[in-house]
Amino acid sequence: MLAARRSWLSITPEPERELPAAVAVLIAGHGVGVDAVRRERLRLEAVVLRRGLRGWITYLRSVIGLVELRTGTTDPEVLRARSRARAVLVNHHNLLLGLPGAGASLTIHDRARLAELADPEEDRP
Repeated sequence: MLAARRSWLSITPEPERELPAAVAVLIAGHGVGVDAVRRERLRLEAVVLRRGLRGWITYLRSVIGLVELRTGTTDPEVLRARSRARAVLVNHHNLLLGLPGAGASLTIHDRARLAELADPEEDRP
């Protein structure tokens, strides 16, 4: 039972690795330095270590909000960050579908929101 409740932790490495830089740029609305990325990495790590699945989902929803906020941007760094964050979230939420626990049901609306935020330019090879 405990393993099922913590199964979501098995799919956090990619977001933990990829999201801090992207989120820092999305928050700022432009390129950022290493200090901003480090602050975001520490914030994300605190969520994973201390807030459980619901706290993690809340954090990821805030990232979806940033992706939505930066829709229509023309800044190349922000475009890259938006695309990367969205791709990481889509992958993460799809992986939740195969895990035991509440993760998949908690993110039903988030998956739909991410689909709505798809940028046709992102799907080009």
